[in-house]
Amino acid sequence: MLSVTGPRQSGKTTLLRSLFPNLRYVSLERPDERRFATEDPRGFLRHHSAGVILDEVQHVPDLFSYVQVAVDEDPTPGRFILSGSQNFLLMARISQSLAGRVYVSNLLPFSLAELARRQSATVAGLLAGPAGTAGITGTAASLDGPWLAHAVRGFYPPIHDRNLSPQDWFPGYFQTYLQRDVRDLTQVGDLESFGRFVMLCAGRAGQTLNLSSLGNDCGISHDTARRWLSVLETSFVVFRLQPHHRNFNKRLIKSPKLYFVDTGLLCWLLQVRDEDQLARHPLRGAVFENMMIAEALKIAYHSGELPRLHFWRDHRGNEVDLVVDTPDGAHPVEIKSGETIRTDMFKGLADWESLSGRRAPATLIYGGDESAIRNGVDVRAWRHWL
Repeated sequence: MLSVTGPRQSGKTTLLRSLFPNLRYVSLERPDERRFATEDPRGFLRHHSAGVILDEVQHVPDLFSYVQVAVDEDPTPGRFILSGSQNFLLMARISQSLAGRVYVSNLLPFSLAELARRQSATVAGLLAGPAGTAGITGTAASLDGPWLAHAVRGFYPPIHDRNLSPQDWFPGYFQTYLQRDVRDLTQVGDLESFGRFVMLCAGRAGQTLNLSSLGNDCGISHDTARRWLSVLETSFVVFRLQPHHRNFNKRLIKSPKLYFVDTGLLCWLLQVRDEDQLARHPLRGAVFENMMIAEALKIAYHSGELPRLHFWRDHRGNEVDLVVDTPDGAHPVEIKSGETIRTDMFKGLADWESLSGRRAPATLIYGGDESAIRNGVDVRAWRHWL
């Protein structure tokens, strides 16, 4: 059995109907289908015994127990495909009734590779370069415009498929998220305060997370801030990047950093409406860092990997933006939004090498177009981070 989760409007339904064209599709958003599944779950599943895609299945929570019985009686794979946008509720039901019986896949918005119509690599493939090369040289192509334009537009499929303005689409998307997803979660009672909380999170993107400070600024308790952040994570709005464990005999920062899954939503929450505004915005660097780290997260999930992504910072301020754990060891990655390669961009990587005491493969991603090898570092144009 397969379950596909992800944020609302990430393309789950389109993907599943494309992958399984011979299966009947049933959306439990429809009142008649929901009533059938609620009032007669055995009859509903018998009616679809040949195989079915059940979308928004979290609306009928009792159905999971009946699906469990049906799978135990007939373990033929691929009969039930589950999907839903309210990941908090969906995963709670799966863990209660279907643990060990279902493979869970997360579908996030488009990646840069998908927009460029390239096949996504694995995270290890990203670090090695295309086709396993040690690096890339030359001018990047295949994605028009500067990174700022892509960051503001974001990566949700409807914006690209229908050529919609993000400034027209995101207000409705965010309101729908509040009214249809957050309202159904018992952890959130005040939607207005929750909306303010999300905007405050946007202002802290790329920063070390301090829940007490975040709660104080929003006028809520530390525990409420923690619960609300969990809601944002389980609905794929934000994610936390945990600090790397390697300390080189130095004290480490132990708090995670906060990022948004989609930079289009992040920019909209920051009231950044176009690339010119973003170019002058004080969080320009944080938005670029967010976009590149979110790319690594998408590629990990979409290739079926467990994301092994961290950052590293010690109490002296030495920092590496992204550390990827690979079978060959930890791979440090620095991320800089500038379009010109400068010596100071390599400082974090040099600190990592100095403190680790060994020369290790390292990558620098920046906002320009030329990729090259500089001083043994794989300098990667943002377009090549695919």
